Amino acid sequence: MPTLRRPGLLRNRDFSLLLSGQLISAIGDQAHFMALPLIVLALTGSATQAGFVLGLGTLSFLAFGLVAGALVDRWDRRATMIWCELGRTVLTAGVAVALWLNELTLPQLYATALITGILTTLFQVASTAALPNVVDPRQLSTALGYQQSATGAVNVFGAPLAGALYAAGRTVPFVVNAVSFAVSAASLRLMRARFQTDRQDVRTTARLTTEIREGLGWLWRQPVIRFLTLVSAADKVRYGAGYLLIITLAQRLGSSPLWIGVIFSGAAVGAMAGALASDRVTRRFPLGRIALVMLWLEALMFPLYALAPNPMLLAAVAAAESLVAPVYAVAMTTHQLAITPDELRGRAMSAVSTLTTGALSIGTLAGGVLITALGAEPLVWLCAAWLLALALLTTANRAVRQAPPAGAIPPHEPSGAAETAGTAG
Repeated sequence: MPTLRRPGLLRNRDFSLLLSGQLISAIGDQAHFMALPLIVLALTGSATQAGFVLGLGTLSFLAFGLVAGALVDRWDRRATMIWCELGRTVLTAGVAVALWLNELTLPQLYATALITGILTTLFQVASTAALPNVVDPRQLSTALGYQQSATGAVNVFGAPLAGALYAAGRTVPFVVNAVSFAVSAASLRLMRARFQTDRQDVRTTARLTTEIREGLGWLWRQPVIRFLTLVSAADKVRYGAGYLLIITLAQRLGSSPLWIGVIFSGAAVGAMAGALASDRVTRRFPLGRIALVMLWLEALMFPLYALAPNPMLLAAVAAAESLVAPVYAVAMTTHQLAITPDELRGRAMSAVSTLTTGALSIGTLAGGVLITALGAEPLVWLCAAWLLALALLTTANRAVRQAPPAGAIPPHEPSGAAETAGTAG
């Protein structure tokens, strides 16, 4: 593709406000989620309770994700995002105040985690659906690359900062997170872009179930998105199991908690490097080729976890394996946003996210059971075989192989040329 000459994306005032607000909010989230299990353990001494509180956010997405997509397609997206941020500000500040007064209870933490999870689900779906209206549609991959890079930077540097904030005082992480939500709401309030196209036919009286079925039906008729979403969900099962698996392998090598942190920092560095290259790669290479490279790299790299003789090499494997995933995420999201009509974006994006989040939860739950039943090393080979099967299936799919570069797809193209260049193989 010829290089598109346009002003730098960061000169787009609205996108800069959106990105900076989300970056600040992500830093606050990092501090919050490091402190939360420590607070629950201090209150109850139960790791099970700590895990349950943390898992309520994922449960909220699974239970509410499809509904959130339909609501986001009905409601004003910017107003929805602002109210979500204000709601999360109040809830998180409430935890800080109760903690400062020594009156924090487990029911308050349960309610805060559940409601915050619902608000987070609404915010994330609205943000993704609105992005093509904030930036030039031809700059979608660039914008998504910036967002992935910001997430990677927070993953690399956020953990030490979160630890320092908790060391400064147990209420500090929650105060910082509450302030970060307020800053994000203020940045959204300053934006001028319309977060959705004008629609005269919005059926506010239609049943939500009807609208959800409409979004799912449109998604199912797209052969590339349908197939790659199912493959991504299957890959997330392995990813969820892999988190605990890598920790177990590291402990068997005698790794200290510090070294375990280094291993996951290696993965974050690899992901950030991939995010930095994602825009150029997405524009240059077809989506199918990017998906195939990611799956084959994962299938070939994953056995090395069982063969790594020390924590340093384990970190190197994690960095290498994490390199392509953000590139694929940017390419896939760009492709989906480019072909999805604005009035269906919330429902389509939430359907994909709900499926992959559910698969991740299943993998996380199954990981511990399989490690106990099979052992860590056999599970590594089982995951590698799973990834190999996914790579072979994707290689055999003609529709995926013929998908064009995501940056080459005209915005809002219906399910025509881009998606039906081939039929599912």
